[in-house]
Order: sequence, then C-alpha cells, then structure tokens
Amino acid sequence: MKTIAFFNSKGGVGKTTLVYHLAWMFADMGLSVVAADLDPQSNLSGMFLEEDRLIELWSDVKHPVTILGAIESDMRGISDIQIPHVEPINRRIGLIVGDLGLSAFEDKLSEAWQRCRTQDEAAFRVTTALYRAVLVAAEQGEADVVMIDVASNLGAINRSALIASQHVVIPLGLDLFSLQGLRSLGPALHAWRNEWKELRRRTPDREFPLPDGNMRPAGYLLMQVDTRPALRAWHRWAGRIPTEYQASILGVAGNEDLDTVHDPHCLAGLMHYGSLMSMAKEARKPMFSLKPADGAIGAHVAAVRDCYSQFKTLAERILRAVEE
Repeated sequence: MKTIAFFNSKGGVGKTTLVYHLAWMFADMGLSVVAADLDPQSNLSGMFLEEDRLIELWSDVKHPVTILGAIESDMRGISDIQIPHVEPINRRIGLIVGDLGLSAFEDKLSEAWQRCRTQDEAAFRVTTALYRAVLVAAEQGEADVVMIDVASNLGAINRSALIASQHVVIPLGLDLFSLQGLRSLGPALHAWRNEWKELRRRTPDREFPLPDGNMRPAGYLLMQVDTRPALRAWHRWAGRIPTEYQASILGVAGNEDLDTVHDPHCLAGLMHYGSLMSMAKEARKPMFSLKPADGAIGAHVAAVRDCYSQFKTLAERILRAVEE
C-alpha cells in the first residue's frame, strides 16, 4: 500500500481536482483506492458526492460517518479512534468523508505535538489519530493507493496528515506565488520530518501504531499549463521551478540550466482544459470520462482523449516515483 499526500501551502492550484481525477484514473488502471479528505473545507467530498448525500452524512450533530466522527473521541481523550466509515464511490474507490468540524482541533493538535516531547502517551494518540483512522480504512478496503487531500496551509492539522504520508506530490501553478510557496513548504517538510523522527524516539510503550513520517517528495507537477502564444508569461516561472524545487524541497544545490521538460522531478505539465471542467462538474464525473451525452462533442472529443492520456501518464509516473 502506498500513501500519497497532495500538498501545496499555496491554494488555488487545483490540488483537489487533481486528487479527484487521479483517484478515478488509478481505479481505471485496476487499483483499489481510498481517498481521504483531511481538508476541513471538504472540497474533495463535495466533488465525489451529491449534495443530498452530504446533507445525510452531515445531518447528525456528531457526524459519526465522517473523518471527524472517526477521531473525535480520541481527540477528546474519551476513547480510541472509531472504525472509520468509507463511503463507496464505485467498486474500486472509497472516500473518507471530510468534515468542516475538523478545524476545531487545530489547537488541540498543536498542543499535543508539544506534549509529545514529554513522552505523553495521550499526546501521541492525538497526534496520530488521523494516521490511525486512515490506516484502518485502508486495511479494510485493501487499498493499493491511499490519496490524502489536505488544506493549503502549514498548520497542525496538515502536519498530522502529512506525517501519515509515505510520499508527497506537490502541484504547482506557474506563477510567482507557487515559486515563493516552495520556499516555505520545503523548510516546513524538513522540520516536520526531523521533529517527528525525534519524537518517535521518545515514544512511551504503547499499543497503537506510529507512522514513519517519511513524507518523501515524489515530485511536482505543473497545473493548468496554457501554451497559447499570448499567455506564455508562465515560461518565466517554469524556468525557475526545477532549481527552487531541488534547493527548497530536496535540500540540494539546484542545476540552474535544468528546465521542467528535462527535470526528472517534474511528473507532468497538465493542460488547462477550459470548458471540460465545467462539463465534468455538471456530469459529476472526471473530465476524461465525458461522453457526447454529457456535451463532449466536436473538438471536445479530442480534448477528452488527450485528457485521459495525460492523466494516465501522470498516474503511471507517480506510481513509479513512489516505488523507487
């Protein structure tokens, strides 16, 4: 089983849309997938599920069938995590449903991280609650791939979600803000990884599993690339990303002559598919599964085909990267 987080501290790059489409592509390739919505905004759940189903799942005060329901008793020190509900999307995709109430535990997780330094077993339970809930869900679903969607910040919830991940894929926009985001993201990942290794050494005897917290970078990808001549300002930023990725994320001296086309850490450059995305939202399916009945006619037919090819290539590259 491979656990992959998709993370960028800079929002608006299309991270959740990416997770959604890759989940469908991995399933199309015959893999069993658990998608974990650990972003309190719960956008991934909104993409997978109809609004009426979300109303059902969120109707109860305690939301027992969301990620919050799985970890709340542990967070409050009442009992251990509950067996998480995994919402079936199809026979190969299961969803750990997100919850806006998860944000209430930001301070609790931040405090627990500090108390882990004192070998406080309860603090370790809180810090690893998300990991253990995802692990149980993955084991129950016999998942080949676990995909973790998180918010775009460097807060305590994301830190707990990231230490649950074996690998990290970083989606980037082609702009100044994504370049700057790498400079803050890299040091944060290094710090979390090193701090967790130190905390693990202080762990008291316990009867629950701890994540390794490797968070190994699997690569980056460029989102919504638009190659039209009038919009090629993105070249200015694309040329700087390989060097910045190596320096900030990998902690090595970057090759200033390297471009994204030849950078082995660049997983893909996904095109901007324009109206396909609005069609996909209306049809509630991935862009590469659109049919003429969904409105994909004329030039859209070729765009759907290209989209499928791009996402399949990306999925294959990610699988190779996490196997290395």
